[in-house]
Amino acid sequence: MPDGSRAGTAVHWRRLGRGTAPVLFLHCALAHSGAWKGVAERLSDRIDAVAPDMPGHGRSADWDGTGDLHDVVTGIAGSFLDDGSLGTPVHLVGHSFGGTVALRLAEAHPDRVASLTLVEPVLFAAARGHAPEAFAGHVAEFGPIRAAFDAGRREEAARIFTTLWGDPARGWDDLSAAQRAALGAGMAYVLATDGALMEDSRGLLAPGRPEAVTAPTLLIRGAETRPVVAGIHAGLEARLPNAREVVVPQAGHMVPITHPDAVAGALSGQIPG
Repeated sequence: MPDGSRAGTAVHWRRLGRGTAPVLFLHCALAHSGAWKGVAERLSDRIDAVAPDMPGHGRSADWDGTGDLHDVVTGIAGSFLDDGSLGTPVHLVGHSFGGTVALRLAEAHPDRVASLTLVEPVLFAAARGHAPEAFAGHVAEFGPIRAAFDAGRREEAARIFTTLWGDPARGWDDLSAAQRAALGAGMAYVLATDGALMEDSRGLLAPGRPEAVTAPTLLIRGAETRPVVAGIHAGLEARLPNAREVVVPQAGHMVPITHPDAVAGALSGQIPG
């Protein structure tokens, strides 16, 4: 499990698989690179993968609050494409926040991408025009989270957030005090992404940006996830030239962890054996 400086941040990452297809796995907020272990194990014969911990997650250093968090994570992820850590072209696979970073990398470097897989990418701005009621519902759901956080009740903010977006089989009452505290502290990272995800401040939806991604693109979502995700997928599928969607039955937002067989099965069509 290597460690090193990436884009000015001390970063920890995992190497996964014993195959040859280069893959970059990018995890969701409030998780770490280990979230991909179940999926990677099922594809181990075909992949040679890197899975970094983003700042403030897993064993990577904290984000110091300088700059935009989406820029920081994109710089870290992009460094694995720039320095030869992975062969090219690479298969980009991202979940939730990590999915938005994967999309940004594919837009910036379409010639380096063999395939793009976005598992419930939380680019909420993509749903604004395609599913306005679902977008408004998400804004309403997020209000109490922001209010609790701004009032200093970080664990309450995390409880509400994980109830909506976490694994339903692992409730708040099942967590230890240390786990609750860690999730509460991590809410600073979640809320720091509002501009990028809600307002598209990094321009992922700017004219011509999604259209630049010509690699085969797979959108995966759980059938039981939040309603806004279907709107996000519809907005992206309308813009990405070579996109298709897979819906995993009885799955929620944490589908890579709860349903690794289904996610790995879908990925097997993206990544050659």
